[in-house]
Amino acid sequence: MLTKDEDNSTVTKLLTLLNVSAVKSNKRRRFSKPESGAVDGTGAAAEEPKRVKLNKKRVVTLPSEDKQENGESERVKDVDVQMKDDVPQGEDEEDVDSGDESTPGGAVDPHARHFGVDPVGLSASTREAAQQGSWKKSGTSSLDGLGSVLEYVPDVDGTSQGEKYKEEDVLLPKIHDALKSRRSSLSPGIRTIQSTLLQCLSTSRDLYLTRVRLGQHSTIRDITSLYILNHILKIRRTVLKNNARLASSTASANPPDDVQDQGFTRPSVLVLLPFRNSAKAFLEAFCSHFTSSVNQSSTKSQESQIHHYARFVSQYSLPEGAIDKLATAEPGTYPPDHVQTFSGNIDDSFRIGVKVTKKSVRLFEGFYGADMIVASPLGLRMIIEKEKNADFLSSIEIVVVDQMDALAMQNWDHVQFIFSQLNQLPKESHGADFSRIKPWYLDGYASHIRQSIFLTSYEIPETRALFNSLKNVAGKIRTAPRWEGVKVPEGIKQEFVKFDCSNAREEVDKRFDYFTKQFFPAILKSAVQSSSAILFIPSYFDFVRVQNWMRTAEVSFVVISEYSSNQEISRARQAFFAGTKSFLLITERFYFFRRYRLRGVQNIFFYAPPDHAQFYTELLSFPFLDSSVDPTDVTVKVLHSRYDFMKLERIVGSKNVGALIRD
Repeated sequence: MLTKDEDNSTVTKLLTLLNVSAVKSNKRRRFSKPESGAVDGTGAAAEEPKRVKLNKKRVVTLPSEDKQENGESERVKDVDVQMKDDVPQGEDEEDVDSGDESTPGGAVDPHARHFGVDPVGLSASTREAAQQGSWKKSGTSSLDGLGSVLEYVPDVDGTSQGEKYKEEDVLLPKIHDALKSRRSSLSPGIRTIQSTLLQCLSTSRDLYLTRVRLGQHSTIRDITSLYILNHILKIRRTVLKNNARLASSTASANPPDDVQDQGFTRPSVLVLLPFRNSAKAFLEAFCSHFTSSVNQSSTKSQESQIHHYARFVSQYSLPEGAIDKLATAEPGTYPPDHVQTFSGNIDDSFRIGVKVTKKSVRLFEGFYGADMIVASPLGLRMIIEKEKNADFLSSIEIVVVDQMDALAMQNWDHVQFIFSQLNQLPKESHGADFSRIKPWYLDGYASHIRQSIFLTSYEIPETRALFNSLKNVAGKIRTAPRWEGVKVPEGIKQEFVKFDCSNAREEVDKRFDYFTKQFFPAILKSAVQSSSAILFIPSYFDFVRVQNWMRTAEVSFVVISEYSSNQEISRARQAFFAGTKSFLLITERFYFFRRYRLRGVQNIFFYAPPDHAQFYTELLSFPFLDSSVDPTDVTVKVLHSRYDFMKLERIVGSKNVGALIRD
């Protein structure tokens, strides 16, 4: 299956895996009794085909506990694994419904067209175009509920913008029926968003929603989790059907050879989220779809259908007795987006495996027995670096990155690290049956098939760069919203100061050079502007650099960053409010996590525009916390370059940003 253009290391690695698998298989045949049954959680074929019988269970030597979850760091007290004695008796992988639920009317299943044995659109020319970033971009079009979008396909003759499918062609019948039933109580606007989003996802193209509004997030999360459940169930049904075919043909001289239906390892979906409260909301939506659609006729309670649900709620909610100040505060005390992001458990180190069977969803499953992994980038990276192994990410077919704006405020390097580990050839075979692995996995083309779903409330260059690096041959969809700009208190004069820079690599140094030689010295010349002033610095690295320089310039200032203790924050705020310190330096990440209202402010200076446009509005409102301040006495200056286009567009609006950048 390997192509000639694969590098030697990749070929050697895959051949080693094949040899290891063959040796293990030979040893089992020579020294152990044949195991009975058809399949375990991996969907691997039986070692002794002639002894396999339909509806029997075969056991493969695989860890029932994910060894990677042992030795949890001190920071994470719980152990997110499936314990051996927690597995219910009489309910195993064969419980997944393997009945015929093909697409009604004989229509081609869009899932099989892209994720099947022979994906439509996967060719040498499309792979090369996607690898080199050569895309054919459509003009801006509009989709109901999502607004303006741009569509990309590999720049190859004959490629199209993708087919449109009906919902009944995309979803399994039970899931579709349940979705229609749930929609009856929704508003027309929400129904429109759901239909449009599902239509985009069904094309198997990468989807990048660059402006998820506050009221849309739960709707988008709901339909995304439904799509993932549908994907997992279709994979398991295909595996079970092929198991049955193999079992029924064991006595035949011509067993079926078209049974390539799986990857190197079982997990096919990865969901990256910033906090435990985000994971709780996502998995509750996922489990809700399961209980309402897959088991419509079941009389079981949710607790019996969702194994370890009580443990999950306990570990992903606030500790018992804790009070959520955001949730209990009076309306208006905190901005709505802050309440939505930080209400509940905001621990940023977690991971949990999820396995789906016909009768239940099993939470805290070991990674190699799970269908889906839900984790924070930090929690996943800790395990990968500790075990020096990311084989459980080798066969990911759908990756969801939700709340990318919050992930960027944590540490974007963790996200980049996780993506660097996706769809790599595994170091070990993990009991895989290589005769059942899809050809494009063996050929190393999984990254060209993987579908990525990115969700964020606003776009930054880092998220755009990650989107641009995707290589899905089915294509991409990116929303292109129009920004109206933010509202600022009437009467305030805003001054946008541009410095010239023609090279993005030099932008950081040129900004610092302009700030220290022109921007800040001009402020110090004014007795009014050089007191009661906030200096807002988005990047922590710039913050440290400016702080060190201001010490040498003998400027009266105090600092608050995301690493400041409560005591340090209190002392700095008091000194600034009392007027004993002229400047208060703060970082965007500090303001993102704390969202304090700062008193004693009369002048606001931005080392660079904030990523979050609402922060700009809120900072400009600080002078008016004291009613005696006149708007004409407030000074606002923003230092920017042409590379701050995205930030400025959200502040001044799409209509005005062009003139601001050109001036």
